[in-house]
Amino acid sequence: MTPRVLVIQHEDKAPPGLLLPWVERAGLTCDLLPAHEGYAVPADLGDHAALVVLGGSMDAWDDAAYRWLLPTRALIAGTVAAGRPFLGVCLGHQLAALALGGEVGRLPQGQTVGLRAWVPTSEGLADPLTRALSPGTEVLHWNSDTVTALPPGATLLASAGDGSVQAARLGPLAWGVQFHPEVDAGLVAGWTTGRPTDAEVGALQALRERQHELHPAWEQLVRRFVALAAAHPG
Repeated sequence: MTPRVLVIQHEDKAPPGLLLPWVERAGLTCDLLPAHEGYAVPADLGDHAALVVLGGSMDAWDDAAYRWLLPTRALIAGTVAAGRPFLGVCLGHQLAALALGGEVGRLPQGQTVGLRAWVPTSEGLADPLTRALSPGTEVLHWNSDTVTALPPGATLLASAGDGSVQAARLGPLAWGVQFHPEVDAGLVAGWTTGRPTDAEVGALQALRERQHELHPAWEQLVRRFVALAAAHPG
């Protein structure tokens, strides 16, 4: 049977996007769990080979308004503790930091929107996952919150231009990335509301013009995670 990846979604406008075809092209299949629609988050990963937690516009700590965030953090903590493969994207990265004893808060300078260079640390250059991204590769950031303190034992893999955490290894087979490797321009267009800011308009235009060159690099990151998950299915 083909190994399966459990993918947790938080809202309609933040679907898995290109993650699904890229994972399947790499040899695994995805089971999508739309937690915002009332589907229960499981207590453990079960027979899934890996866990991916997607982004969303809510705050990682807002359990009162979004009741599934607490069980999602518990699932992440259990997955990482068991040494099983995990990838958190944007909100998923922040949820993992909280679940494992780190801290998350607002970006002091306000929302970060747009393509930013991937700036790995020496650990990021050698990391089994993030070495798939070449330094200087541009990745899409679209966030108001950030990991302000990494969990105990975590390793900083990259810092964004403003000094915030761009990626971290949270366990032997667990990673969080603040950027979005799964998006295309059509998906991101759904993130603009009312009158888009200049930064949002610019980011969307840049993505429309350059996604054909950016997507191959982003896909390599996803494919590398799939390869690591397939090699360590738990």
